[in-house]
Amino acid sequence: MNLNIEMQKLRKLAREAADTIENYGYVRVISHNDADGLTSAGIICHALMRKGIRFHTTIVPRLDRSVIETIQSSAGENDLVVFCDMGSGQSEMISHIPQDKVVLDHHVPVGDSPAWIIVNPHLAGIDGAMHISGSGTTFLVAMEMDPENIDLAGLAIAGAVGDKQLFSTVNGHILEEAVKAGIISVKKGLRIGDGDLAKVLEYTPEPFLDITGDQEKIESFLDILGLHGNVEDLDPEQIKKLTSAIVLKLAKNASHEAIDAAVGDVYILNKELVHNVYDLVAILNTCGKAEKGGMGLSLCMRAGTDLEEARDMALSHQLSIVDNIKKGMGMVKKGKSIYYLIARDMESTGMIASTFVRYVNPEMPFVAINQIDEIVKVSARGTRDLVEKGLDLSFALREAAKEVGGDGGGHNVASGASIPHGTEEQFIAKVDEIISEQLPKKEDIT
Repeated sequence: MNLNIEMQKLRKLAREAADTIENYGYVRVISHNDADGLTSAGIICHALMRKGIRFHTTIVPRLDRSVIETIQSSAGENDLVVFCDMGSGQSEMISHIPQDKVVLDHHVPVGDSPAWIIVNPHLAGIDGAMHISGSGTTFLVAMEMDPENIDLAGLAIAGAVGDKQLFSTVNGHILEEAVKAGIISVKKGLRIGDGDLAKVLEYTPEPFLDITGDQEKIESFLDILGLHGNVEDLDPEQIKKLTSAIVLKLAKNASHEAIDAAVGDVYILNKELVHNVYDLVAILNTCGKAEKGGMGLSLCMRAGTDLEEARDMALSHQLSIVDNIKKGMGMVKKGKSIYYLIARDMESTGMIASTFVRYVNPEMPFVAINQIDEIVKVSARGTRDLVEKGLDLSFALREAAKEVGGDGGGHNVASGASIPHGTEEQFIAKVDEIISEQLPKKEDIT
């Protein structure tokens, strides 16, 4: 990647979007409900508010027909509709919105978009799955609207952390500028939230260890190390001792990227209500899952009214995630080229998929299907190593979902789908077939 050239292309798109947005007196914002989507919404809402542009924001779990109908019934004839962290893969769907449209996204574009402007790293030759998130893309637009919006860089970094991205290219550039401006501080350590060390290791699903969720084993582990107290109060020698022990545990099964993600630079967001980026990401993801997108957005807007409630929700949710991960591990089945599970009314199937492929067996991608009353949701996760070998989960899920009457898409390394009830086995078989063609068999590797 020639970062300078690619960044110039992406900034040009961001400039066009900023110019377009500033021409409107009212903006209808639609954004995804995960940490990246909520931080994206927070960034654009800050930027709009500072320009005196009125806006109405809706946080949604997916862009489907019901969202389109909501926009059709609530957006004025002369409003601008801005999609954040979504919209690139749903060109046909957003064509039903008559208002002018801008898409600020990092997912792979599919089809001819009806949007006036699309700011998407893929259009500039940058991989949006790895190098810049939806919030990073939105941040570039905010910076074109006003350089003073540099103080929103912490939200962009939180979105990238939430999407498990790299910080060596575009994200690295945003981070570097934020550190220079004093918006973010960086320290070395274990990439977990703050608080009592034993409690944090008990309820934190990442990194997922053989002691996660087991209070007795955690106490024994920490007694051996001679470590107690709050994470943020550990001195450099104690941090080194802790991280070395964690890496030894992870080295048994975890992927290289999971080990790299567990230890290293910890980002402190100096301008946000929640300073530790991993705590903020956990809280925002919880708000999205709990259908309290407004609470998550208010935190991104630096309104602290609901902060304690959000922290309590996040703690309960993380404990539930750990419990579901352990339960899900006992339901895993193996296909030709994938591991998978088919569950009913199970929360956190995306986290189960992510945990399995990162910490248990990184040799094959993982597909989790969750049957709910109204819909069957699919979450699939891979690793960067598998992507380098040819894995493209976005293509696999989109094609398999299309065959059974559903829809899917996302990134090559992480993707999702919605499929009709009764098609689960057919869908899994098709995904397995497609991925078998994408990935070389062991006997083909010389």
